[in-house]
Parts: sequence; structure tokens; C-alpha cells
Amino acid sequence: MNDKKAKPHDEAFKKLLQTFFAEFIELFFPELSSSLDHRHTRLLMQELLVDVVGEEAKTLDLLLETRYKALDAYILVHMEPQSYHQKDFRERMFIYFSRLFERHRKEHRMIIPIAIFTAGQGPEEPDTFVMAMPDHEIVRFKFLKVELRAMDWRRFIASDNPVAAALLAKMGYNEKEKREMRSAYLRMLLRLRYKLDDARMALLMSVADLYFEPNQAEDEKLLDEILKDYPEERVKMMELMPAWKRWGYEEGIQEGMEKGKAEGIAEGIAEERASIVRRMIAKGFTPGQVADTLEIPLVEVEKLRKL
Repeated sequence: MNDKKAKPHDEAFKKLLQTFFAEFIELFFPELSSSLDHRHTRLLMQELLVDVVGEEAKTLDLLLETRYKALDAYILVHMEPQSYHQKDFRERMFIYFSRLFERHRKEHRMIIPIAIFTAGQGPEEPDTFVMAMPDHEIVRFKFLKVELRAMDWRRFIASDNPVAAALLAKMGYNEKEKREMRSAYLRMLLRLRYKLDDARMALLMSVADLYFEPNQAEDEKLLDEILKDYPEERVKMMELMPAWKRWGYEEGIQEGMEKGKAEGIAEGIAEERASIVRRMIAKGFTPGQVADTLEIPLVEVEKLRKL
């Protein structure tokens, strides 16, 4: 993956984890979730870790502070998304942990490292770093991991967890199951439509589209099948789905309508898009992140936020 593609992917995925941290932990680590008091969760400033001689600096992807109920104390959760296989990744996670422990051990009673593997191919990712002599184990460090390709997507389609919807396309499915998986994803969106605001919906849809190569004809057919009894949902779904905006699908629908009706719908869509932009800005997105997530020019973001 080149830098141009990697940056929007990384930023969108980090924003997903930051926005839906509680939902992510609940989905993949339910026992841990029950031990955390998410009311006290907050994102820490980006952590720059420098080694003792100052020759190397490493920046953590996500570092959050939350409260661990059993300890009645604050802990750290370090989340590290990994989109490709890296031979020394276990060592890197151990270094991160060691530096965090050195810096935060007095204020935080525990550090929980989590790796999220999103690569579609390659060997199983190990989760343990070991240093040992033949007769003595010096250290054994084991982090939590989520390896998406090893998960059965069917286990998650009944879930109303937004993280499940966003990451469904990175789970294990074959070519024959692709259409069924896409249909299940769209149905999940319809359920989530009533539980999430537009900014959060736009975020999870944008992340999902990074992992799934949409097909215009197939998606239109699936949408017709799903929404035949709910036509009022169509415009809203098209407004939020990045792929449909790229296809100009909204304009195609409008051209088939009466002029007055089309103009009214176009005006409503513009107002709704402006509302989405303002909500995303209010929730901490920068204008650049809004532009990347909704796939619209930055100048349009600046214009819409002022409407």
C-alpha cells in the first residue's frame, strides 16, 4: 500500500477505534469490556516514545486511558492497527509496552496492549515475544490480538455493533459468499441507521468501503431487494455511502424525477450533507479528516460548515 492510500486508511481506521472504543472492546473482548468503566475513557495525546539514548522515536497509533473496576484505578489501553505482515512486530509491541511502563507505571496500574491485524493474506500473526536461555525463560510478553481474516463473518451479522459492520468485509469469506456478505452488511446499516447519528454512520461506512470493492450494479440490485418496502430510506443511504457518491448515483436518481421534486430533493441532500459536516466537526474531526471520510473536496467542507 502506497503512502497516498495508506494515510486515509490509517486515519479513518484510527478514528473508528477512537469513536467506537467501547463497542470495539465489547465486540472482541467482552470479558475485558465488563471490567472497564467506559465513562472514564479518554484519548490521550499522541504518545512519542524515545529510547534511552535518543536514537529512535516511535509514535503510538492509539493510547487511551480508562478505569479498571477491580483495581479501582486508571489503566492504559494501547491499540496498534497493523495492515501488513511484519516479521519483528512482536518485538515492536514489546518495546512500546516497555516504554509505556517506564513512563506511566506510577500513575497507571495496568497497560493492556492490543494489536488489530487487517491484512488479508499471509501466515497467522503471533502474539507472544519470548526471550529465553535453554534452562531459563527471561521474559514472556503476550499482547491481545484481533486477527480479522480468521473470523467467521456470519457470527457478526445479527449484531448491532457498528464496529462489526465496519469490519465485516475484512473477515473470512470466500468469493461465493461475497454477495451474501454485502447484503448482510447493508441490512446492518439499516438497523444502525436508527441508532447512530449521521457523522458516525458516515465514518463506519467509509471504513467499510476501504475494505470492500463496491460494484455499482450489484449494490443497486441489492439495495432494491432490501429497500423495496422502505423507499424512504434510499436517499439517506445514498447520501452517506461514499461509493454511491463516487458513482454519481444521486444525480442519476434525480434526473428521473420531475424537475420541482428533484430540486427539492437536491436541496434537502445539500442541507443534510451540511448537517453531517457540522456534526463531524463538532465531534472532533478536522476539516481534512471530514473531506477524506466523506470523499469530498476540502473547499466544499469549508463551505458546508458555514451553511
